[in-house]
Amino acid sequence: MSTRDLYTTAPPTSTWQVPATGAARFSWEYEEGRERLLALYQKGKDKQWDGATRIDWSLEVDPYDPLGTPDEVLTLHGTRHWARMTEKDKGDLRRHYASWQFSQFLHGEQGAMICAARIVESVPDLDAKFYSATQTMDEARHAEIYGRFLHEKIGMLYPINDNLKGLLDDTLRDSRWDMPYLGMQVLIEGLALAAFGMIRDTTDKPLPKQILAYVMQDEARHVAFGRMALRDYYRQLSDAELREREEFVIEGCYLMRDRLRGVEVLENFGIPRKEAEELSEQSEFLHLFRKLLFSRIVPCVKDIGLWGERLQKAYLDMGVFDLGDSNLDLLMTQDEEIAERLDAERFAAEERARVAEVERAIAEGGE
Repeated sequence: MSTRDLYTTAPPTSTWQVPATGAARFSWEYEEGRERLLALYQKGKDKQWDGATRIDWSLEVDPYDPLGTPDEVLTLHGTRHWARMTEKDKGDLRRHYASWQFSQFLHGEQGAMICAARIVESVPDLDAKFYSATQTMDEARHAEIYGRFLHEKIGMLYPINDNLKGLLDDTLRDSRWDMPYLGMQVLIEGLALAAFGMIRDTTDKPLPKQILAYVMQDEARHVAFGRMALRDYYRQLSDAELREREEFVIEGCYLMRDRLRGVEVLENFGIPRKEAEELSEQSEFLHLFRKLLFSRIVPCVKDIGLWGERLQKAYLDMGVFDLGDSNLDLLMTQDEEIAERLDAERFAAEERARVAEVERAIAEGGE
């Protein structure tokens, strides 16, 4: 079945073309490089994996409750609309929300793949080109995995959200080589990481937990790469150049914050857009979710040297200023440990199953 047949609203065209700007840069220095980035490149090579084999696709998923979402976190819970919904309607709502969330993850990963390829092309240093090449492969794998989950387990996709599309468009159209780093590595990847983490830590469903944990293990390296490269570069910029990038971050953060309402889902249940927006803004869960979404991006922005007065005021307005002192390295370490623990648990279970099978065979032979 074509992906187009699974969209709740089919995109107007099968492709989206964004005019590319900026120069392709070659480097003739093949020996020198920053040890930190070369070490990250080595780690990127060592940590490559196959989504077809590392993830247990045989695990069943109920498309009408793919994440085990409690009633209380659904935007319509407690409203007049909820009172009229049947159990089937509530299952449909869970399916739509999961489809919307993972569809945005999928579209974002394709954007990340394209941005990583642009970084390979435009970044001036060879050590950064090397690492970005491994990241391009990572993002391709992530898009493959999210696409498979949506096609095979949920059977429904949502088009890319307008605000996410706008941020991707701004990131790709900018001719400055550092903007794909800033737009994708820091903003989109940072916010996606927090969204992945919240679902990973709350779902009781093994397949989406595996998917998110393994993707986050890769993303921890990607954010580390963006921090290293941009921190070095931004030390060289003038105050005016830093302000330009801070304006981009402010606009991008508001766009990303406002896209995470799932209004499209409510519209598909017959709720007018204005009312859907009001209901979303009244959701206590959405307010908590929004704050957690910035737990990765605010400390990263501060770390790379973008912390001017206007940016700080924007974060105060969003209620996330205090996240600037979060320990980003600790969060990334935890992401890697969770994925490794899932691997260990799965291998241990497989080993126990093999031992039991051998013991049964021996017992049957003895009889």
